[in-house]
Amino acid sequence: MRKVNGKRKTKLNVKTILLIVLAIISISLITSANKSYSKVEIQYKTEYASSGDTLWSIAERESENNNYYKDKDVREIIYDLKKINNLSNSNLAEGQEIKIPKI
Repeated sequence: MRKVNGKRKTKLNVKTILLIVLAIISISLITSANKSYSKVEIQYKTEYASSGDTLWSIAERESENNNYYKDKDVREIIYDLKKINNLSNSNLAEGQEIKIPKI
């Protein structure tokens, strides 16, 4: 510590500042590394639309038989299927390939 005009003045040097910054970074990296991000790999099955199939009927069937969609609303499933299959609307053509996620 130095005295300037009779008052004590502390001067932080560059090494001290770097140590503080490194300590903060280290602590934040350690705490973020301890978080568990479980990533379930999603697999897909392929189905082909039959005559009379709609996204609604497929979504209802999947909500009952597919653990991936367990406890999901049919509308959520339809939205998900549209997104996965890059569909701009809910219309299906006979024989159209539909990818459906499964666990």
